[in-house]
Amino acid sequence: ARRMARGLRTGWIALATFLALLAFSGALLGAFTHSTRVADDIAQSDEQELVRRYLHRAVLDTMGLQKSQLSWDEAARNAGVGFDRAWADGEFGRFFNASYGLQETFLVAPDGALIGAWRDGKAVDGGAGHHALRPLIVRLIAQSRGKGHELGRPVRTVQTGIGPWPVDAQGELISHWAGGFVPHGTGVAIMTVAAIVPDHTPGLLTRAPNYVVALRRLDAGTLARFGDDLLLSGLGFVTGHGAGGDYNALPVIAPDGTRIGDLRWIAKVPGPTIIRRTAPLLGTWILFFIGVVAGGTILLRRSRHTARELLASEAQAQHNALHDAMSGLPNRVHYMQRLRGELADCISGKRAGDVFVAYIDIDSFKVVNDTLGHHVGDELVRQVAVRLRRGLPSGDFIARFGGDEFVLLRRAEGGLLAADALGLQVMALMREPFLISGNTLEVSCSCGISWGPEQSEDPGELLRRADIALYRAKQRGRSRYRRFTRDMDASVKLRREMETELRRAIMRDELSVAFQPICAIGTGDVRGFEALLRWAHPERGDIRPGLFVPIAEQGGLMVPLGNWMLRRVFSECRDWPACDISVNLSPLQIMAADFLPTMAAIVAETAIDPRRVVLEVTEGVMLDRSDHVVRVLRELNRMGFRIALDDFGIGYSSLSYLRSFQFDRIKIDRSFVQNIEGDMDAHSILCAIVSLGHTLRMKVVAEGVETESQRRLVQAAGCELVQGHLFWMAMPPEEALALIQREEAAGGALRLVG
Repeated sequence: ARRMARGLRTGWIALATFLALLAFSGALLGAFTHSTRVADDIAQSDEQELVRRYLHRAVLDTMGLQKSQLSWDEAARNAGVGFDRAWADGEFGRFFNASYGLQETFLVAPDGALIGAWRDGKAVDGGAGHHALRPLIVRLIAQSRGKGHELGRPVRTVQTGIGPWPVDAQGELISHWAGGFVPHGTGVAIMTVAAIVPDHTPGLLTRAPNYVVALRRLDAGTLARFGDDLLLSGLGFVTGHGAGGDYNALPVIAPDGTRIGDLRWIAKVPGPTIIRRTAPLLGTWILFFIGVVAGGTILLRRSRHTARELLASEAQAQHNALHDAMSGLPNRVHYMQRLRGELADCISGKRAGDVFVAYIDIDSFKVVNDTLGHHVGDELVRQVAVRLRRGLPSGDFIARFGGDEFVLLRRAEGGLLAADALGLQVMALMREPFLISGNTLEVSCSCGISWGPEQSEDPGELLRRADIALYRAKQRGRSRYRRFTRDMDASVKLRREMETELRRAIMRDELSVAFQPICAIGTGDVRGFEALLRWAHPERGDIRPGLFVPIAEQGGLMVPLGNWMLRRVFSECRDWPACDISVNLSPLQIMAADFLPTMAAIVAETAIDPRRVVLEVTEGVMLDRSDHVVRVLRELNRMGFRIALDDFGIGYSSLSYLRSFQFDRIKIDRSFVQNIEGDMDAHSILCAIVSLGHTLRMKVVAEGVETESQRRLVQAAGCELVQGHLFWMAMPPEEALALIQREEAAGGALRLVG
């Protein structure tokens, strides 16, 4: 009876355990199902917010494309208060369409009345389209006059002919704008309105300015690209309600509050997938529950041991994540964490004094690497780290950002005097030479110093200002330190000024062209020239292309600048003796809708023989709308031009576009040539590129040859043509012509090498 009672009791316990497990499993399943529904709702809500933010960014991007044309004295004269049809056709018609892809543009009066209309870059009668949109245009114009709709950051106002008007920190008038979505045919379009105002002459604003209305259609192709960017399938526009079934949707609302339709896409529903993949785990969990309880003690013991190992591993991983492997110093992430904390304590008053940031860079570090080898450079970095750590006070926080860049953090009182003391300490530490692998290296360093919160309360800005001061120290001759001053931070203003000056230089024909000979590698005979753009600024002196070309690209000036270059080179070289003339093409030129007609017009105008011209394109342009690019290049071939692939081997290399188009020649980027003497990998890559070029029946040109050793190695690799300072530097047109004539007189007649 006792055994029976014990067995019965055990049975009840087992039954109770089973029922408890069953109830728990049911509750777990119910909670799990509810959680999956919540996950579905959250996922769809997140998708809607993602699409909403993307559409808002699309409106801002559409408006940002027009910014440089809207705050401009010339635009204010010709379209802001008056109307010059020819000027507006070029700037608001062809320029907006070719440069920014805006399909439809209106110029309207302040009350929304139509002044001019353009579609796909051409002037049209926009009466019907404008009439349908006018109520929405008027609403957006009224909205643009409200606070917070300035196209820039206003800092004050100036008096104009119609009253006070906001201006930015540079004193330029700021345009007002607004944007939204409007019905367009059976679809939807982004519409923006912006006032046309002068930038430097407030007196031009004698009445309420006219507005530019820009339309960017959200057609099927555009929405497909949006879907690719957002990783959403089937993104499209429907006029009704798009949500339901397998679809998620976001309503598109017009400026007047009416619903245009919905953007609809296939919803990502994680719930069923979660249930399908995890349901077997629930049954497995029940089956193994008893085994888990029985082995709990063993698992607990093992888990404690594993936890201790994980803690040690996590500590090591955290140390590795916050420290530089080569020098053992903290890295950028660790440094920025420390800098934020120190600045926060200083700003809140928890600790007294200033926070000093010193950006340190080893002078001529590249020379050490190139002449003595990277192993000596690495050891130099380690010894500099040790010297800084041992020679500076223990309270200083020293980090390495990579390469030969070190950054120091110090808390001290004294402002300018403390900054000078820090700079002098760093300079003194580097006076003693370094002994590495039997080499005595006398190297110096440059240092830039900033401090907060006096100069900035933002850690990133404080570091940037120290970097600017370091750059100034190197400009002044290196081996010195510089404290950051306000006048150093004029880069934004300088960029804007240079954009305006470059626009003026193009209009006034103030640029020039230099020519660098391309020579036969064996004999040194001149076989042609590469035309190089130069800008001799009357006040700033010679400005290198690496500075003003990016400004032209960002300011919408690349197409007129490239056309100016082609026209000048063709005119200059038209009557030269037979030789190759190479000219670089910008990707923005090739992508322009009117590029081929423009090229044909320039050829007709200058009477150049296209067979003498080699047009150079970079690898990057082949990946951007490659079908369009190949069609353009083939048409240029048909016109007689030869095409070279420039800067081959960096960043974008792919064999697919070498098969899609037969280039006349490929130009090996100078980075391979400059490293060829001490880098066997660079030499192997060079040989492979030359072999590839010969296999595809292309001539190979090596750029940047500066030493006799480089010339021999390049020749051994099989290059036929070469250019670089070892042979000739770039020269004015008259010197290039004289060189050709001397070559002919000496019997070394030039010839086309295509």
